[in-house]
Amino acid sequence: MHYNFKSYNPKQMLLLPPSLDDWLPQNHLARFISEIVDQLDLSKLITAYRPNGQGSAAYHPAMMTKILLYAYCIGIPSSRKIARALVDDVAFRWLAAGNFPDFRTISEFRRKHLQALQNLFPQVLLLCRKSGLVKAGVIALDGTKVKGNASLGKNRTYEQLCKEEKQLQKRVKELLDRAENIDLEEDRIYGDRQGDELPEDLNTTKKRLARIKEAKKILEEKARKEAEAKAKELEARCKKKTESRRKRPGRPPKEPDASVKPDARINMTDPDSHIQKNAKGYLQGYNAQAVATEDQVIVACDVVNDANDYHQFSPMLDQAQENLSQIETPVKTVLADAGYCSESNLSDLESRNDIDGLISTRKEREMKKVESTPSSKRCSEKYKAMDKKLHRPVERYVYGFRKRIIEPVFGQMKHCHGFSGFLLRGLQKVKGEFSLWCSAHNLLKLYTNNQQKAAVTA
Repeated sequence: MHYNFKSYNPKQMLLLPPSLDDWLPQNHLARFISEIVDQLDLSKLITAYRPNGQGSAAYHPAMMTKILLYAYCIGIPSSRKIARALVDDVAFRWLAAGNFPDFRTISEFRRKHLQALQNLFPQVLLLCRKSGLVKAGVIALDGTKVKGNASLGKNRTYEQLCKEEKQLQKRVKELLDRAENIDLEEDRIYGDRQGDELPEDLNTTKKRLARIKEAKKILEEKARKEAEAKAKELEARCKKKTESRRKRPGRPPKEPDASVKPDARINMTDPDSHIQKNAKGYLQGYNAQAVATEDQVIVACDVVNDANDYHQFSPMLDQAQENLSQIETPVKTVLADAGYCSESNLSDLESRNDIDGLISTRKEREMKKVESTPSSKRCSEKYKAMDKKLHRPVERYVYGFRKRIIEPVFGQMKHCHGFSGFLLRGLQKVKGEFSLWCSAHNLLKLYTNNQQKAAVTA
């Protein structure tokens, strides 16, 4: 039988040395990432190393940055998976140019240079603007709950921490007494001994005790700050009452209590993470905030551990205005859902004369009812004015853009790019990691836009 197969010989020797550049298509995402990073200002990354060249040679920051950005673009942020891909994946090998940093090196680079990597976000945004992506006009704000690197089962109340602390202190004392008795007995039998190590589980017990004390300290500090804030608010109210010269009936307000409530909770794995509620239930994590344009390009991002969105409206709008002003793109209209509707946010929106804002006063299904009115809790003049404004046909049409601007951004990041949760722990580290995800999202938008332009010109 004579089968017509193409030649297949795994042991065939190559006449000339292979070139990785020939193995990667010219329009590949990895090539695009490499070209983009070459245009970015990496001076903050480079100057973090010793200028005199002493010590072992380090991997080039540009190469490490390319690897990280490409990994986030294709949804594999894990340092171990990246290290494995450097061996198995042609695109990663092309980006690394024959270098094979291990997972510890990759993880340490990301952890050590988070702030510098975070500063790449506005540079990528500027490149998007130059490509014609960031259009002036409407922006939308929203938040999403993201799982942290901790579990709900590791939450402890202040009362539980106090009980565990007493138990561990008792356990430590028992172990120390036992170690001392063993030393005395062995000294009596064997004389001087070389090994003075403690019992095996004492180090672990001491670490748990130290962690509990640290968690208690965080809760106590939080309670103290809340009491101070309430005291300032009380002082301002009393001053206002004195200035008005009106004595209102009722008992005088009590002094704020700085003690920690027994049911105050903290997570032992990641104390900065909080319990967050989403559509599927509860998770241990953070509240990720983002502002996007009509092109679904992220222009501002941040992470907080507050479950509510009320306090994020003004900071996120300020950040978006600052970033867009740097690339000469004015904001005309801002859209936000009912999670951002509060008296202070509506007042802040009124004070911004150059921006028109549409903040939903109710949930989406309630807004569709033309005859419905705001709830009794939200019957101030500002709420009524915004509610009336949103029922006008033109404003209602403009507000409809919110769902097609910001919600697909989180959908693409979570379900298409693999953003299932944070790998790092701590609020500041999580902020840097989310900035990497947002930079990768914008890079993908820029890559797709360039591909479409190339297809049209071809």
